[in-house]
Amino acid sequence: MGIATVNPSTGATIQAFDPLTDAELDAKVELAHNRFLDYRWTPLHQRSQWLHQAATQLENEKQHYAELMTLEMGKPIKAAIGEVEKCASVCRYYADHAPKFLADVPAQTDASTSFIRYQPLGVILAVMPWNFPFWQVFRFAAPALMAGNVGVLKHASNVPQCALAIEDIFTKAGFPTGAFQTLLIGADKIAGLMSDDRIKAATLTGSEPAGASLAAAAGKQIKRVVLELGGSDPFIVMPSADLEAAVATAVTARMINSGQSCIAAKRFIIADAIADEFTHKLIERYKALKIGDPMHPDTEIGPLATPDILQDLDQQVKTSIDQGATLLIGGEPMRGSPTLSEANRSGNFYPPTVLSDIPQGSLAEYDEFFGPVALLFRVPDISAAIARANDSPFGLGSSAWTQDDEERDRFITELDSGSVFINGMVKSDPRLPFGGIKRSGFGRELGKEGLYEFVNVKTVWVK
Repeated sequence: MGIATVNPSTGATIQAFDPLTDAELDAKVELAHNRFLDYRWTPLHQRSQWLHQAATQLENEKQHYAELMTLEMGKPIKAAIGEVEKCASVCRYYADHAPKFLADVPAQTDASTSFIRYQPLGVILAVMPWNFPFWQVFRFAAPALMAGNVGVLKHASNVPQCALAIEDIFTKAGFPTGAFQTLLIGADKIAGLMSDDRIKAATLTGSEPAGASLAAAAGKQIKRVVLELGGSDPFIVMPSADLEAAVATAVTARMINSGQSCIAAKRFIIADAIADEFTHKLIERYKALKIGDPMHPDTEIGPLATPDILQDLDQQVKTSIDQGATLLIGGEPMRGSPTLSEANRSGNFYPPTVLSDIPQGSLAEYDEFFGPVALLFRVPDISAAIARANDSPFGLGSSAWTQDDEERDRFITELDSGSVFINGMVKSDPRLPFGGIKRSGFGRELGKEGLYEFVNVKTVWVK
């Protein structure tokens, strides 16, 4: 796929971009390398000031940046505005808290003086996805830049205008030229970048194959890497739960970003005693969702980002039905649908869909469905719920709903995932580390733990 803005609501190509030549790419990496040699000594208060200015830039132009996201990948405009605001918040969080996180930590040893010092590594490569085209980048860039690293961004090829806008934000905020650069390149250039001595580490948010490829390239060079990959998050509801709150959150948790989120709730694991009522309420709410032009402020479900994603999701649903799953609602692409405006009938729209009675060993039991498809599983008790939740190659997030303290403690302890949310929706928060286990990746973003991923934790001992 070329580097281009293709409106997923209409299928129209808006603008195509030429990828960097090898010489242009080398020049940008050299600029980043040289910039790091002086940027690393920039006082923390100056980095903090620039990051606050980046937050202000985001806030002042949030409508413009939101419209770029919606144009390129179809995110409903209200959600896009929220994403820009969240990016501003992560900038302010690290601008305010990173100086404390990076302060020397004293240790009592047999030395006269001993302490831990945190120092930057150098040029960090970020390989980022299209589904949260601003947030995924800023949650890496804010702590990396505050730590004294510099960044180069290889963004998804369908959001080039977002990628260029992000570089421009850091430039306008006052960061020196070369501290953060966008590289308009294809995925075929990543292995070469990882073998470049000027690149010291990398982070990737994306698919399992992309993560495996980057990890292999990093391993050959013995370079640090953080991976945030796929997820098939469980959403467990027990009889003691506040059912109305659980259903309302279940809709948001599955349909966030039109279902295109790694931490979206995908597997709904419901206790038998309340399964019929939960299913009925969920379907009624799905039927009421507004699908259409993502630029309209009332739209709740926009198009999927690309025709390939639409085709893959449709095939997953059809295969699941062929394997014995029951289709309760949805299940067909909306190309040509009279419920859409004429301009949107060539877009990548897929309706809210629910599958139940999923057979053991079928595709729907283990695959990640990246779109507005909910998978329903019935279980007799909490032990079965935990077993079903953990029977997955993924381990990103999990949500469990209960008002029983003993059940709550079991979920917290026994669920195999990078995060457990009780009576709430899985989400990322600058104040908390974020990441997964198993095939969902390794390493952490956000919190102080995310800041420490790309620093040298240096032991100092003086006698």
